[in-house]
Amino acid sequence: QVQLVESGGGLVQPGGSLRLSCAASGFTLDHYAIGWFRQAPGKEREGVSCISTTDGKTNHADSVKGRFTISRDNAKNTVYLQMNSLKPEDTAVYYCARSSTWLCSRSLHEYDLWGQGTQVTVSS
Repeated sequence: QVQLVESGGGLVQPGGSLRLSCAASGFTLDHYAIGWFRQAPGKEREGVSCISTTDGKTNHADSVKGRFTISRDNAKNTVYLQMNSLKPEDTAVYYCARSSTWLCSRSLHEYDLWGQGTQVTVSS
């Protein structure tokens, strides 16, 4: 079936790094813009990063700009989110999602397929 599966989450110390993976099945990920979102307990889901399909341009929320990098590996049909200099406020469930358009959007309704999420916890 068509699906996205996130992996790579876990527990990390402040200042540490994690790399999240978003693996696509049932479709070619290269044909879509892919966004990363996160949701902390009691808070709304928010856009984090996105990569377009046409030119590879990326977008990042101000809160993660300079620390997070999104990339695409077409051979592996996978999108990655490299997270560096992690802060406690980065703690959340992280989701990847497929855009219904060619370009990135921070609006949730513009995404038509979502993964199950992976937990990222930045301690103390």
